[in-house]
Amino acid sequence: MSRVIHVFRQPDRFIAGTVGEPGQRTFYLQAIEESRTVSVLLEKQQVTVLAERISALLAEITRRFGAEVSQEATDNPVDVEPLAFPLEEEFRVGTMGLGWDADSRSIVVELLALTEEEIDESVVLDDTEEGPDAVRVFLSPVQARAFATRAVRVISAGRLPCPLCGEPLDASGHICSRQNGYHRRSAAGER
Repeated sequence: MSRVIHVFRQPDRFIAGTVGEPGQRTFYLQAIEESRTVSVLLEKQQVTVLAERISALLAEITRRFGAEVSQEATDNPVDVEPLAFPLEEEFRVGTMGLGWDADSRSIVVELLALTEEEIDESVVLDDTEEGPDAVRVFLSPVQARAFATRAVRVISAGRLPCPLCGEPLDASGHICSRQNGYHRRSAAGER
C-alpha cells in the first residue's frame, strides 16, 4: 500500500494542543484547511523541539532574507481556541522534518508516522511512493511564529517544575533527587 501524504498548502489553523489534566496530558498537532482536519499524536518533547526549531529557522530566515519576514508576526494574535473535535488521530508522529520553501516563502513542517523500520532521510519532505504516512503543512512566517508561541504556552501550562531538580511537581509533591529523596510536608499537609 502506498503512503498517504496530507498536504496543507494554506492552512486555516496549525496548532499544538492537549487533552487531559497536567501530568496526564496527551499532545496533538492539528492542521485545518477548509473542511479538512487532520490530527496527529506526539510526545511533549517533540512539540518542544518543533517550537524551538521553528523559532531558530525564523531567525535564520530573517538573517538571510531580511527583517520583514519576522516583524509582521508580532502584530497577529496567537490562536487560543481549543483543538477541533471530534479528535481522531491519524497516526503517532515518529520523525519530523522542517524546511524553507523559497518559492512560496513558507516554512514547511512534515510529520511522519512512527514506524518499526528505519526511515531513509530522502523520504522526509519528498513525495516518494514508499515510506510512512505524513502530514505536510506550509506555514507563512506569521503562522509559524504563532504556532511556536502557542506551542510554548501549551507546554508551559503543565505541572510546575521543582525549583531544585526541575522535575514536574504533582499535587502531592514528589521525591526530589536533590534532597536525596527527602520530601518535606507543607504546613497544610501536617496533622
